[in-house]
Amino acid sequence: MSGNSSWANPAPAGLVALAVACFTFYAILTGKVDGTAAPLLGCWIIGGFVVQLIVGLIELMEGAVTGGNIFLFFSAFFMLVGGLEFFVKVYSQKLTGIAVDTRIDGWAWMALWFVLWLWTPSYFKAPLVMTILVLALDVAVPLVALTDGTWLPKAQYAPIAGIFLLIAGICGIYMSAAIVLNTEFKKVVLPVGSPLIKPAAAKVE
Repeated sequence: MSGNSSWANPAPAGLVALAVACFTFYAILTGKVDGTAAPLLGCWIIGGFVVQLIVGLIELMEGAVTGGNIFLFFSAFFMLVGGLEFFVKVYSQKLTGIAVDTRIDGWAWMALWFVLWLWTPSYFKAPLVMTILVLALDVAVPLVALTDGTWLPKAQYAPIAGIFLLIAGICGIYMSAAIVLNTEFKKVVLPVGSPLIKPAAAKVE
């Protein structure tokens, strides 16, 4: 995460956008709302795209390689593509009469799954709450890929993905609040936990 120079840390806004996406995906994957909510969900997710795109660009300008790139590709694929697809899936067959083969989503989510797993160790140096958030996504994203690709039954595994997305969303809300409150009050208001991997101690010459 950034916040090391003239820019303020934009990560809290990105984490709020992530939390909104996680909570709404949880609702639809676990059947708390039905499929008719898809267009509204698309609107919320596209709103999150705007936030995360801005956050990702600022983080990259601040030199935050991991956070900037994560927010950038999440803004594109998790948010913009995800939001647009809800409209496409609802209206494409009604407008064209042609059924869409949605199994392509499983292949796309598979790429995101592999990237997320390979990047996860970089979050072992982050506060513990962020590590838990990423590990929850490490479970949810593969399940979304495997159910969208029809390699696993959606009825059985989509709710599990939803639960882990909810965990990620809760962590996102907590982490965003911790960054804002701890920064404004210049003390630990909300603890975020120590990193699993501590930074190496500086050598004394």
